[in-house]
Amino acid sequence: MRGLFATAVFCLAASAAQGQAPPAAQNEKPKDSQADCPMHKAHAHDESASSAMNDRGEKGMGFSQTTTTHHFLLSADGGVIQVEANDPMDTATRDNIRMHLTHIRKAFASGDFAIPMFVHDTTPPGVPIMKELKDKIRYKFEETPGGARVVIATADHDALAAVLQFLKFQIAEHKTGDSTAVH
Repeated sequence: MRGLFATAVFCLAASAAQGQAPPAAQNEKPKDSQADCPMHKAHAHDESASSAMNDRGEKGMGFSQTTTTHHFLLSADGGVIQVEANDPMDTATRDNIRMHLTHIRKAFASGDFAIPMFVHDTTPPGVPIMKELKDKIRYKFEETPGGARVVIATADHDALAAVLQFLKFQIAEHKTGDSTAVH
């Protein structure tokens, strides 16, 4: 049996060295192994969806998604949305982040979640309840050295659950690697 296997491997290697396909494959069309691979299809779909989200994000947020870093942090009373320019010298991006997050603080406080709905092309989990309970949620804007953050806080149990759903969705969608544990 080993001798037969060794002979087959030798024949395949010899055919490849001569630029010929093995006898069994000579009449087959070359396959696009990536197109036939279900894992590759899923990965390509994820990349395409992520690229489309980044394109919408640049339009909706007013700054590049590739030259900035998003973080979504969970806390016992809400959490934080934080965006930083990757280059500390990129003051234009830093200023655009600050302008965007100032707008987000005001919009979210009034129950307006149009931008995240546009960016993600769906209604993020938690948004309907955050809209309904908008008067029970506080949003505070803070500057950071490379950008800004919006601190979200609530004492209402239902509002807190909605905020945490929203932030966990953001972590997954933006692939930030942030913890989904409440700290």
